[in-house]
Amino acid sequence: MTTDNADELEPTIFSTVLTPHRSLHSVGFIILMTVYGAVSFAAGIGFWLMGAWPVFGFMGLDVLLLYWAFRVNYARAAAYEEFRITPSALTVRKVSHRGAVREWLLNPLWVRLERVTHEEYGIERLFLVSRGKHLTVAGFLGPNEKADFAKALTNALNEARRGVTRTVLP
Repeated sequence: MTTDNADELEPTIFSTVLTPHRSLHSVGFIILMTVYGAVSFAAGIGFWLMGAWPVFGFMGLDVLLLYWAFRVNYARAAAYEEFRITPSALTVRKVSHRGAVREWLLNPLWVRLERVTHEEYGIERLFLVSRGKHLTVAGFLGPNEKADFAKALTNALNEARRGVTRTVLP
């Protein structure tokens, strides 16, 4: 056997990629900026005609700042977290919005999932704990999404702890 077949020897129990949610898509962004720009321009012209001409420049600055804030927000949406569980390894790969990659390889037999829960809002934080070290995961998910992810990850870790079961075909 070669090492190319290593993935075939160990089945993947759980695999997912978490990405930040952005509710305003590109068409909505264009519409928002067009409407906001038109309203700001009209209001700026009104102030100019009343003799308060410096306000016109600040209205344009507001449009530029809103545009910049949305561009930063969309750029940060490129970040993601990737999880893969096999019977012998839990791989967590975090990629920042700038492309910086950090990867952790944990033993699913010894890792546990801890939750910080607020009684009114639900799950606030999730941590993978192994050897006394905490790894924060799923930070950009909402409380309900964190609960769903925690349930799926816990089930996968429990399955990994049970070990590999295979059916041998003749």
